[in-house]
Amino acid sequence: MTTFKKTRLASSLSLVIGTLAAPGIQAQETENELEAGNFEVIEVSGIRQSLTKAMLTKKAASGVVDAISAEDMGKFPDTNLAESLQRITGVSIDRSQGEGSRITVRGFGPDYNLVTLNGRQMPAANIEATSASSSRSYDFANLASEGVSAVEVYKTSLASQPTGGIGSTVNLVTAKPLSNPGRQATVTAKGMMDGSTETGDSITPLISGIYSETFNDDKFGIQIIGSYQERDGGQASAETGNGWYTIQGDGGDWGSLPRDGSFTNLPGPNDVYSVPRNLAYNFDEFSRTRTNGQLTLQYAPTEDITTTLDYTYSELEVHTQRQQLSTWFNGIPAYGEYTPGTNTVGSVMGPVIYADATCCDIGLGTSDTSTFNENKSLGFNVEWLASDNLTLELDVHSSTAEAGPQNDLGSDNVVSAVSFDRVLTEVDYSQDFPVMDITYADGVNGLDPARMSTSGTSFRNSYMKSEIDQLQFRGNYYLDDSVITSIDFGITAMESKNRSAYSVAQRDTWGGYGTADDYPDDIFMQEDLPSRFDDVLGSNGADLEPFYYASNIQDLIGAISAIATANGETISPCGTRLCMDPNYQVDRRVTETQIAAYLQANLEFDFADRPVWISAGLRYEDTDVESTALVPQFTTIQWSGANEFNAVMDGETFTTLEGGYDHFLPSIDIKMEVSEDWFVRGSYSETITRPGYGDIQGGLTVNQLARFNGGTGNAGNPNLLPFESTNIDFSTEYYYGEGSYVSIGYFDKTVDNFIGTDTFVDTIFDLPTPFGGPRYDEAVAALGTDDAGAVLQYLRDNFGDPVQGIRGEDPLLPITVTQAVNSDTSRSVDGFEMAVQHIFGESGFGVIVNYTTVDGDVTYDNYNTNKGEGVQNQFVLLGLSDTANAVLFYEKDEWEIRVAWNWRDEFLSATVDGNGERNPTYTEAYDQIDVNVRYNVNENLELFVEGINVTGEYQRTHGRHPNMLMGIYDVEPRYNVGVRYSF
Repeated sequence: MTTFKKTRLASSLSLVIGTLAAPGIQAQETENELEAGNFEVIEVSGIRQSLTKAMLTKKAASGVVDAISAEDMGKFPDTNLAESLQRITGVSIDRSQGEGSRITVRGFGPDYNLVTLNGRQMPAANIEATSASSSRSYDFANLASEGVSAVEVYKTSLASQPTGGIGSTVNLVTAKPLSNPGRQATVTAKGMMDGSTETGDSITPLISGIYSETFNDDKFGIQIIGSYQERDGGQASAETGNGWYTIQGDGGDWGSLPRDGSFTNLPGPNDVYSVPRNLAYNFDEFSRTRTNGQLTLQYAPTEDITTTLDYTYSELEVHTQRQQLSTWFNGIPAYGEYTPGTNTVGSVMGPVIYADATCCDIGLGTSDTSTFNENKSLGFNVEWLASDNLTLELDVHSSTAEAGPQNDLGSDNVVSAVSFDRVLTEVDYSQDFPVMDITYADGVNGLDPARMSTSGTSFRNSYMKSEIDQLQFRGNYYLDDSVITSIDFGITAMESKNRSAYSVAQRDTWGGYGTADDYPDDIFMQEDLPSRFDDVLGSNGADLEPFYYASNIQDLIGAISAIATANGETISPCGTRLCMDPNYQVDRRVTETQIAAYLQANLEFDFADRPVWISAGLRYEDTDVESTALVPQFTTIQWSGANEFNAVMDGETFTTLEGGYDHFLPSIDIKMEVSEDWFVRGSYSETITRPGYGDIQGGLTVNQLARFNGGTGNAGNPNLLPFESTNIDFSTEYYYGEGSYVSIGYFDKTVDNFIGTDTFVDTIFDLPTPFGGPRYDEAVAALGTDDAGAVLQYLRDNFGDPVQGIRGEDPLLPITVTQAVNSDTSRSVDGFEMAVQHIFGESGFGVIVNYTTVDGDVTYDNYNTNKGEGVQNQFVLLGLSDTANAVLFYEKDEWEIRVAWNWRDEFLSATVDGNGERNPTYTEAYDQIDVNVRYNVNENLELFVEGINVTGEYQRTHGRHPNMLMGIYDVEPRYNVGVRYSF
């Protein structure tokens, strides 16, 4: 018999027992094995300790669970929680400003995964650039990894788990002082080096610390965690932010290619192609400041009662400055070349060279924004061992998440400097990077600050606040000498409130404001352009524009304010000074009240002389929805720029709608040990994911910005049913050595009530538009052209400014209204997960390899233009992609070295473009290599170097064809050098 001794491995097992979400059968199984001495006791630390903890969590669970554990107190495997999560089979991540932020699990994106903190459902706050956010997704960038001891990803559901994630439930586990008796403390300091910044500090600090101590014979404990991080970085990108206009065949349409020989490979009647609406080069500089803190107090007055009071705080502040060089295309193709088409159904053609004769402005936009994302959570927990057979637990928490702008410049803004000297723009799309070459007017030799002024401005105010108040009562009753080893039961009451709001203060002076003499030349600074894209330029880079001009937003605001003051104009809610509008035009408020109860039986018995464990349960949930929305009232349409139209608002009102739904959600997990350390599992469950906040808004809203061919709006549906997923899992694992195992699993999810979007066209509010009316026809006849800019100027000269629609005279603007709907058909997603984790004996070397393949029964049809009366939108699940990971590590004596490779295949990331039209966006395949090297000077002091994306891979997105660029983003490597000291 093996003699059991209290080692670091034993501590790992204790952590596993204490953190499993369903403490019945899994914890009891592990405890029994401990008591029987069935584990070989081996001293492990660092990477091996982390992998052993995670492996034991996976082994002890009845369902499919993967985990990542801290290597030691305050020492998580990666610098970012999301970056760590991507190492798990079936988990992939989205990145923002080069950092992992949101996760996709088994093909289900961020809104389909529920995040809990110590078993408590957490609120999330998200803001968008040009709209009110409707997302429920959790941004892992807000939370420092130093305060997390483990992350558990539950891919199969139990009745005892909260609902909301049909992809997974991710539980973040923080350490507790009574679980780590005595005094423990660590301090970590890092210097973060980010080579992507042009103007920020090349080295920025990260400081974190943890203090934990118990008193009074380990009856009272306190733990304090703090973390402060600054990071300066930058990113250069090229984007077709307003999307591509899709055209079917060789018929006439806006932007159709001329058939005069100026284009090579003209489309045939059965080909589909697109023309770009714009192209912009963006140069971002950002400063991110993340502050995290947690206080945990525990008191155990007796051996049977443990109370915990905790408060968690996190804030992420982001200051972003952007410079931009951009050109608009108003559908006047001049010459070029497209990829060959086949003139058959399914043929989609992409541009190779595209030249557009739109004149005349070259945009030199600048923006300066500061945003915050703040999270607070206060919780109280009581655990009571009422008897040898009964454990009861009461947990309550009140948590908030809030995000918005930090000042009156808004959450997103742009002030556009401009030069009106463009006569033609050519873009080479033949390689990954789109090379823009501008032809200037006669006598003008490129951009000249002496000829620059400003045009339109836009200051956006996006805000979200979410609040959750939750009470959970849980119990576990253990039965002696019975096949049913325990019964888990509980009830939950929760109220979730969300407010998502948005306003825009926009000046549509796209034809220019003031003259070049009103803007001092020295406020425009010349910057080299090609050097900003060294890593992504192809062999055609020599044709790229040689430079652009940057400016400070306050200089432009000051110059504009001086003109407004001289003219006696009010140009914003702040009078003559530009600012955001604090009065929201979109204001959605949703209250969801949920009551849940569950009952789960855990069984253990032998079948064919082999042990079998079963967890079977039923969860009931009832949800009431009350949704209130601010509905603006509009009177007419104003033509403000060549392709700029906006609805004129006249008052607003709130409307309230109600809805609700309830569900019975069964689940069963079966596990059998067919031979020693070889397990097979099967799971069945039904789960739900709730609709986005925008989908259940309490009214119909029209977006203020429109185009010549119509506007857009959104209609809510509080009675929308949630996604309902029926899940089946089969897997097998073999644990063949210390820290080593191999596993393979199959999963199938069938989703009903698939929530997609459909559109209908209506003349909501009966808004007259001057485009296409009798005055418009007069202008076209007089000018002999339908050039939008020329027609608008004619209307201003002859009928006055502003140019607005006249009721009873002009046509009514068609509004394309997007509304969330439940699909009548089911959608299925299935796939395989394979993983190998192997430690090569005492050599110090180890390897982790995993691969996940995901397949859906519906793919996006790029040939379907989604146009035409009665055409339905395509219901396609976003984010489906294969993923792979490979980690090689060495840990021996004083050294720890880890090299991690992550890959994600191409996936569909959006079905609506930046112009509100039904066009796809695909995120192309991406891989990244990270490296960690640590040296333990002694048992207290550690030195380390961390490298993220060391090969400097860039990211790219495209539309229906790979040549239809949506965005390309240059991402530079970054490195951390630091020291960690344990007391």
